[in-house]
Amino acid sequence: MSKQTKIDAVRADFIEKSGLISQAEGLPRIAGRVFGMLIFDGEMVSFGDLATRLQVSRASISTSIRLLEERGLVKRRAKPGQRGDFFQLATNPYATLLEGVHKRTRSTREEIVRTVAALPEDTGAVARLSEYADFYASLETAVAVALDELQSRKSKNPVPAPKTPEEQSHED
Repeated sequence: MSKQTKIDAVRADFIEKSGLISQAEGLPRIAGRVFGMLIFDGEMVSFGDLATRLQVSRASISTSIRLLEERGLVKRRAKPGQRGDFFQLATNPYATLLEGVHKRTRSTREEIVRTVAALPEDTGAVARLSEYADFYASLETAVAVALDELQSRKSKNPVPAPKTPEEQSHED
């Protein structure tokens, strides 16, 4: 097996695993595959190329891109002299992912706390719901620690920001 064949196989496996991970997180599988491809390849890709490379419909790509953009994971770009939109990984997508988890965890904990507050204290459910809220409080703290650690690692080992279309056009 050639080196390129091995890389291609690992790439395809990673992209598919990214789709499965996203699907387990409640996103469309194709959105995860788009995200995985952008992570692995590290380049700007046109809308049409995404559909072709992933062998999915343009409608599926459109839906997936919209979801990824809304979550701050992908950026839409233009290339000078070329028509159509291009997409690339956002500058700090992993911190953005953790911030989303943190926000959802906090919101869930707050909803549970409001439910506890609405109940009479002598209700048996109060203790169980309070434990449930404590679980989310612990999770919220853990995600905040993970976010701090990720940002600390990034500041120690900075990764160059993705090139803008203008920077890429100067290389071409």
